[in-house]
Amino acid sequence: MLHERGIGARVYEAAPEIKPIGVGISLLPHASKELGLLGLTDALSDVAVTTRESCFFNRFGQFVYSEPVGRHAAGAPVAYLDRVADGAGRVLPGHRCTGVDSDARGAVAHFVDSSTGRALPPARGAAVIGCDGIHSVVRQQFFPDEGPPVYSGVNMWRGTTVWEPFLSGSTYLRAGWLTVGKMVIYPIRHNVDGQGRQLVNWVAEVQTDSYSEQDWNRTGRLEDFYGIFAAWTFDWLDVAGLIRGAEQILEYPMVDRDPLPRWTHGRVTLLGDAAHPMYPRGSNGAGQAILDARALADCLQSMESFPAALQAYESQRLAATAAVVHASRSAPPDVILKAVHERTGDRPFEQITDVITPPRWPSCPTATSASPDMTASRWPAVGISSVGRGVVG
Repeated sequence: MLHERGIGARVYEAAPEIKPIGVGISLLPHASKELGLLGLTDALSDVAVTTRESCFFNRFGQFVYSEPVGRHAAGAPVAYLDRVADGAGRVLPGHRCTGVDSDARGAVAHFVDSSTGRALPPARGAAVIGCDGIHSVVRQQFFPDEGPPVYSGVNMWRGTTVWEPFLSGSTYLRAGWLTVGKMVIYPIRHNVDGQGRQLVNWVAEVQTDSYSEQDWNRTGRLEDFYGIFAAWTFDWLDVAGLIRGAEQILEYPMVDRDPLPRWTHGRVTLLGDAAHPMYPRGSNGAGQAILDARALADCLQSMESFPAALQAYESQRLAATAAVVHASRSAPPDVILKAVHERTGDRPFEQITDVITPPRWPSCPTATSASPDMTASRWPAVGISSVGRGVVG
């Protein structure tokens, strides 16, 4: 988005190389729209599945509720870096940020090699945008007493499996509830084997008392959670088989952080999970980061100084994202599953209308097979990111 406006940017990525980490991301319509404005609609279609509906079931496979979701895309985020790498900007992997400095003329980001820990040359720009995730070094520098992320009481195991299309073939599925096991399942790539099967992303969520420190690359163990879902074999989807079919399982806790009073400190600000980490219960994480990037680019283009632009960006996005953080905690989309679980005593029901009466009742589909001068290119903005997280560009 910065490049689109002629604002030079360099992206410093903590991962030693840019590659998929084995799972996909989900983008709500507002985020897909922003990518479309960048001319990425075709690229998005090539690497993602456009979700038609969001369906809710209990853990016995009984239909609860469904709603259309518009242009909701799910797929592999690494593909979106192709345009940046292809002349639009520079992505430098293997740079782990250790701190930032800011003065009247610009900002500096300091790095070490992610693999060896060796000090790397610092990068100076008109501004530094900290996109370094929930364990943000930039955030910690400005809020050293914040403490660790806040654990929700839910642990997650995640994987992808090559599988036959289920329901409409474009369904975003939530089933069960956290106290007895909940699944989130959706396809992220069509026809991955030339035989019509899809790459299906799944997340197992279980309420637990303890967790291991969050690491997007932490390997999970099937035996730690599979027993909870072993009997989940519905007529229209073998959930247990789907879990067993994954080549790799990742484990991480559902955590967030309390909203901050400010993001911007001179010529340094935060974006994405570094600014507003939230529970992944509404598919908002990547989307909110994309909206951040759009707002930041708009402000940088329209204002005469970087510090003023960063403050304007913060004014636009801080309160809005804080509201999403709180909503993800208190009123997530799957709250209907909690109501069904509690009202039925975690037992199958005869008719869902005996349990709840939603405002509308659509059916679920049937199964189918710097210089202070803004224009000075020698003072580009600097973006820094952590493993697997979004970056400005």
